[in-house]
Amino acid sequence: MEGIQHRTVEVNSIKMHVAEKGEGPVVLFLHGFPELWYSWRHQILFLSSRGYRAVAPDLRGFGDTDAPASISSYTVLHMLGDLIALLDSMAVDEVFLVGHDWGALIGWYLCMFRPERVKAFVCLSVPILRRHPQVKTLDGFRALYGDDYYICRFQEPGKIEAEMAEVGTEYVLKNLFTTRKTGPPILPKGEYGTGFNPDTPQDLPSWLSEQDLAYYVSKFEKTGFTGGLNYYRNFNLNWELTAPWSNVQVKVPVRFITGELDIVYTSIGIQDFVHGGGFKELVPNLEQVIVQKDVGHFNNQEAAGEVSNHIYDFINKF
Repeated sequence: MEGIQHRTVEVNSIKMHVAEKGEGPVVLFLHGFPELWYSWRHQILFLSSRGYRAVAPDLRGFGDTDAPASISSYTVLHMLGDLIALLDSMAVDEVFLVGHDWGALIGWYLCMFRPERVKAFVCLSVPILRRHPQVKTLDGFRALYGDDYYICRFQEPGKIEAEMAEVGTEYVLKNLFTTRKTGPPILPKGEYGTGFNPDTPQDLPSWLSEQDLAYYVSKFEKTGFTGGLNYYRNFNLNWELTAPWSNVQVKVPVRFITGELDIVYTSIGIQDFVHGGGFKELVPNLEQVIVQKDVGHFNNQEAAGEVSNHIYDFINKF
């Protein structure tokens, strides 16, 4: 991680921690749950060595960025306010955007609401969500997957945090990062139990070192998981707030990359949406869909070199 600079920026009434390296056009990296700027460590080094300024914040509620107490302070509008303020603080008009998991979702909204700030978007794992005109997002998840679907289990403030505390921060992170179980994650009610991965291995996979895991553990031991979990607790509020943008097309050029074992890609209806025309209908400038063989959800880390090359290949066209 040598040469990566760290600073704190005042944005949208919070203090945001930002990691960055390099000079040139800005590539803004948005992480997911339960991640940090650190999830982009490989891409930061790769792109900064190729003439780009790689910028990766800890999003609100994560790592060394402030975590407001109120659940309603974690809507997509708050996230976008943070990011626009960050770009303004750097005096940057346009960025190349890269997002994974929640970072991908936030990325879609940034492309939708402020397309003039995004040159191109490399989206990992989570395709654009079509807003149902009558059914709130969380209600739709519950109808499709049941009450034990992980997003439903994340809803009650403090409850899943207590279950996670029982098994410990290291176990939760290791359990999440190492899962190869496909399909929608179901968590047994009343306990974190075996969580996302019923076969949590003793040894870490080759792409996640003990040092990497220790970094995540050190930050989440300090902050807890509540900030990140609050993102999930705003799905219905986000649905209400984004009503004016129902069925709006994203016109930004996009490349989509997912693992064939990704928990999102293998959930009900997603592959039909991604490959059957629905995705392209909402994102007419979707340039390419890449499905990585034998790769899971955290593809920016598991297949870091391949993902870095795909990002560079795409943004280098502009």
